Amino acid sequence: MEQVPEENFDNPASQTTETRHPSPRTVGELRASGHIQRTVRDEIRHNLLTALRAGADPWPGIVGFSGTVIPQLERALIAGHDVVMLGERGQGKTRILRTLVGLLDEWTPVIAGSELGEHPYEPITPASIRRAANLLDDLPIEWRHRSQRYSEKLATPDTSVADLVGDIDPMKVAEGRSLGDPETIHFGLIPRAHRGIVAINELPDLAERIQVSMLNVMEERDIQVRGYTLRLPLDVLVMASANPEDYTNRGRIITPLKDRFGAEIRTHYPLELDDEVSVIEQEADLTATVPGFITEILARFTRYLRDHPSIDQRSGVSARFSIAGAETVAAAALHRATVTGEDVPVARIVDLESVIEVLRGKIEFESGEEGRELEILEHLLRKSVADAVRAHLGGIDMAPLVDALENGEPVVTGDRVTATDFLGSLPAGTDEVIEEISTRLEADVDGERASAVELALEGLFLARRIGKEADEEGQTIYG
Repeated sequence: MEQVPEENFDNPASQTTETRHPSPRTVGELRASGHIQRTVRDEIRHNLLTALRAGADPWPGIVGFSGTVIPQLERALIAGHDVVMLGERGQGKTRILRTLVGLLDEWTPVIAGSELGEHPYEPITPASIRRAANLLDDLPIEWRHRSQRYSEKLATPDTSVADLVGDIDPMKVAEGRSLGDPETIHFGLIPRAHRGIVAINELPDLAERIQVSMLNVMEERDIQVRGYTLRLPLDVLVMASANPEDYTNRGRIITPLKDRFGAEIRTHYPLELDDEVSVIEQEADLTATVPGFITEILARFTRYLRDHPSIDQRSGVSARFSIAGAETVAAAALHRATVTGEDVPVARIVDLESVIEVLRGKIEFESGEEGRELEILEHLLRKSVADAVRAHLGGIDMAPLVDALENGEPVVTGDRVTATDFLGSLPAGTDEVIEEISTRLEADVDGERASAVELALEGLFLARRIGKEADEEGQTIYG
């Protein structure tokens, strides 16, 4: 079934699969179909407002910004502004930029074979203007999907003006064209993003003299290459991201360029614990089952790190830390299952030790804290576990479990102890409290029950109601 022309698509952000492009193949057929040309800003404004009216979410996968960043961004896009996203690492800036492509029309017509993907109604390069004048209504067109209209560049110190804007192509000159011929130009990233979105990541890392080359693009909406008189009226939305410390230390956005951005929007880390957990669950690629309370512990741990005075808050504690933490405990569970022959790998409290061991290098400490890094991380992880115990197991009478441990054999766990062996070693007379713990934490299989009981035991230890020590084999003994 053929699709209607692009201007009739509603809420492209809600479309998850690519549909067949419209049928017109020449500019004459395109005009006959009733197609109306729109600028990139008009497309985005129309599709965003359509999605909002329909109650659809134009920002799939963006968590924790609904009351802060997203309303600001939506207002900027409705106003047709270029935007710079300013925030610490791991706050989802690039994710937001890449989501913008969903606000473009799903299909848009371009002149077939045109280097810059010009609209058939408005050719801008000399070659396309000639073809349009010669072929008139027979000018062939192609359909470009919105996924092809997003360009992204990581700003690195070696980025050149040629990369962004363009330069003389020596191969075209060698073909016999005059050095003064505008068609000897090889276009850079920005003109090739004509009728689309171009995103510059870490903009302050771009050398200041290179930033100057963007001034015309941002204000006059054209480019100038070397001494050529060629001026191309570009239709492009410019987005950028920057870290606050880069703004003042490693580099900066030059004042004239900063002034040309219509909006500067500050991002932030998730404000609510539930949002932090949602980010982990959405982004982590888990190789084993990770119970929800362990994910919550990792989220709490990350939030404590962000607030601790010994951690360098200028560099921030990225959401990637908690995501990597979840992937690490899942890997530890799969490793245990592989070594021991356990049927279903499930992450347990004992696996949290691997988070500190593996990820401590992702945290930057303030000067003067040398030698205390491990102590600080272990302390904050214990606080996170204690918070989870209070949140999930508060009100359960643990006395039978404490009494059984005092009067019986200690309970041994570890990264080589299976869930079945661990549950089998629990003292007699604790079935009722174990069942209550499992029910409270919705633990249905042995691995989940073992993880739930380990949380309870760790809570009792942190409350100083039972003891805990590690033996020479790396096992943890509660008793």
